[in-house]
Amino acid sequence: MTEPTRATVAIDATGIPYRVVRTQRAHSAEESAELQGIELGALLRTIVVRRGEADYLFVLVPGGRRFDWPKVRAHLGVKRLSLPDADEAREATGYERGAITPFGAKRAWPVVVDASASGLERVAIGGGAHGVNLHLAPADLVAALGADVADVTVPEALEPAGS
Repeated sequence: MTEPTRATVAIDATGIPYRVVRTQRAHSAEESAELQGIELGALLRTIVVRRGEADYLFVLVPGGRRFDWPKVRAHLGVKRLSLPDADEAREATGYERGAITPFGAKRAWPVVVDASASGLERVAIGGGAHGVNLHLAPADLVAALGADVADVTVPEALEPAGS
């Protein structure tokens, strides 16, 4: 039995079905998806966004897609957003960058899940420590976190061949 994380304790409390998948620490989204045996688009990265002083939210961005500032601002009805640095993100969430998840964060900040994740059978989200991943149905994720589902990303541009 491996040590629980704050995230696994928090998700246990929701009663939703999930599975913990532990891997070695990945160095990219592609490597993480491969280690977990999932498609890149099923891997949700948690991005911490600052709306104002001590006012944050989590945006869950599928692998192979990138956060789109205009779409997020329009969804939230705000003109300004920014990304906190690693220390500020750790202070706001209680998690180290690369292991941030809404589950078990220091505070239950609002969550926005990109709409492209909705049609998937399962998604993977960080489990609160490097190499700890939570696999669950997107609908359960949205319900457990009280998340908004919105179109807030665009596909990542592919690198031209030979670059």
